[in-house]
Amino acid sequence: MLLLFCVLAGCTSDNGSIPNHSDTNEVTLSLLIDNQADQEGIRAVVEKIEKKYQIKTDIETRPSGVEGHQVMKTRLATGDMADLVIYNSGSLLQSLNPEEYFVDLKDEPFMRKIVPSFKDSVTVNGKVFGLPLGSAIAGGWLYNKKVYQELGLSVPKTWDELISNSERIKAAGKTAVIGTYRDDWTTQLIVVADYHNVIADDPTFAEDFSVNKAKFSTTPAALRSFEKLSEVYQRGFLNKDFQTATYKEGMKMLIDGTGVQYPMLSSIIMGIAKNYPDKMNDIGFFPQPGDNPEKKGVTVFLPAAIYVNKNTQHLEAAKKWLAYSTSPEGVKTLFAGRSPIGPLAIKGMDDTKDAIPAVKDILSYFQSGLTTPALEYLSPLKGSNLPQITMKVGSGQISAKTGAGLYDKDVELQAKQLGLKGW
Repeated sequence: MLLLFCVLAGCTSDNGSIPNHSDTNEVTLSLLIDNQADQEGIRAVVEKIEKKYQIKTDIETRPSGVEGHQVMKTRLATGDMADLVIYNSGSLLQSLNPEEYFVDLKDEPFMRKIVPSFKDSVTVNGKVFGLPLGSAIAGGWLYNKKVYQELGLSVPKTWDELISNSERIKAAGKTAVIGTYRDDWTTQLIVVADYHNVIADDPTFAEDFSVNKAKFSTTPAALRSFEKLSEVYQRGFLNKDFQTATYKEGMKMLIDGTGVQYPMLSSIIMGIAKNYPDKMNDIGFFPQPGDNPEKKGVTVFLPAAIYVNKNTQHLEAAKKWLAYSTSPEGVKTLFAGRSPIGPLAIKGMDDTKDAIPAVKDILSYFQSGLTTPALEYLSPLKGSNLPQITMKVGSGQISAKTGAGLYDKDVELQAKQLGLKGW
């Protein structure tokens, strides 16, 4: 339309040619993000970038979980993708065929700031596709410390101790384990957060799993993850409305103390800090317990990444956006005065002296080296139907063994699509 207007109005340059408007400073980028994401920090970054570089950013949202993954695949395949995309690092990135759709950022100066472990999670065939946006997060259990104190409970070091605590909470008339199955991605937390315990018992599981030498249904340590999810339901620990309750309702239950333990990613802490700042001292964190207290540790999820659409018409503007997001000013703006919920993947940016209590619980494991990356960062495989399977196991529709077998089949399909050896 702009080109047509210029032709009709006779607007030409001195030599009679039409000006190249791609060289002007007025650029608008589109940015696609998860509709469950905390947008406050991202919008602050957007505002700063517009002021500094005259680059506007239009934010679009997509669903989370399985539906969101399908939206990503569809929009990429149809060429209807935003200029910038915030999405998972690790195996879910690989399932999108990033070499076809995203810009290789390997040689950009800002990549020198990124820690190697994160860089590995967004690398495919030697090409690096994403930059971290946010901090690493932990998978485990958030709990209401006031209720724990009232009932005389201690942080569990084993799964049996967690079950014992839950029985006492249930006997006190409270929800022992908060279930928010309306948001299907939350159903998989007990399974995926258990990976530290899996690898503690079976150190080569990730490698064997990737080449079809190990399966969830036939590896005792891995099957145990599904058994834990099933046990929570079988013992009646969940809230009555667990199948329809939402993530936000689960957060409120935890704050109110009507629900006492919530298997969840530590990213929820940002939402609690925003919506219930006066209650932050009431919330603590512990890793998902295993069966051996001597092997305790936490499963870690690397930050989400921001990617550049290969078909963007504004590549240089997109690179400026990324460069700013990794600068000291950009990181400070992203967190907007809030404490990160875990270590950052950008060198020299960690400052946790003002961390809130639940975050301090998490950081103690990072500082002690008692962390294990989630399976999706050690293997290219993560079946997209896991939330649907864990929903069935977690609501008693199928057994743990059946659920693990279904997940093995889901992963097999993905492995063949990726052309992995051994499949």
